[in-house]
Amino acid sequence: MGDWWQRNIAEPGKLPLLLALGAFVLTFLLTRVVTRLIRAGKGPFGNVETGGVHVHHVVPGIVLTVIGGFGAVAGGGHGFGSALSAVLFGAGAGLVLDEFALILHLDDVYWTEAGRKSVEVVVVTAALVGLVLAGFTPFGVDGLTEDERQDRANVLTTVGTNFLFSLVALGKGKARLAVFGVIVPVLALIGAVRLARPGSLWARRFYRSRPRARAKALLRAYRHDRRWAGPGRAVQDWIGGRPDPARPHRDG
Repeated sequence: MGDWWQRNIAEPGKLPLLLALGAFVLTFLLTRVVTRLIRAGKGPFGNVETGGVHVHHVVPGIVLTVIGGFGAVAGGGHGFGSALSAVLFGAGAGLVLDEFALILHLDDVYWTEAGRKSVEVVVVTAALVGLVLAGFTPFGVDGLTEDERQDRANVLTTVGTNFLFSLVALGKGKARLAVFGVIVPVLALIGAVRLARPGSLWARRFYRSRPRARAKALLRAYRHDRRWAGPGRAVQDWIGGRPDPARPHRDG
């Protein structure tokens, strides 16, 4: 375990990434705690307003991300300045992605059903960075031997094949498997060989004249969503807080 940590995590080149990930996760968790306290009307915290404008925390997040990003480039990846820049960048990214849904919808959807997207993006980002820290590299290049890495054709073939798997998985409506498959290619392969989700680009193109495939895809998607949608929402609620109930639409 100690050798693995020293080789994959504690090596000097990965220390800034480790600091950035730690700051990212900690900032997101602290932000959610504070916003939940504000929502419940507890504690000394409150919304920040100036001139009648609610200043969302994505604003200081952008500032920290810019400072940390440029600082990391200027620091060259070594020394205290680089470590500090990594922390600032991670903290800023945590604030920004905590309001990812607001940026996506250009509306304050933080405590709505659409706001769940922020929690999902933060979890996926943290998991991907964690995989990189653990020694994985995009498109499975880490699985090549040193001799194979010297052969450019082998590298290009590996990257191209695994990219194709991720692309097919994405076309089949399996976005998570496609994204994680960039780092762990076997996940993209699983998404590429399984049935497409109903309504996906692949299903509309290739299942149009295959009623049995369409029916099977619908049944599999229904069973998957029935099994995992509830637990997934429970985890999101535990991490980010339960969204407000949808308000009934009234005409006029």
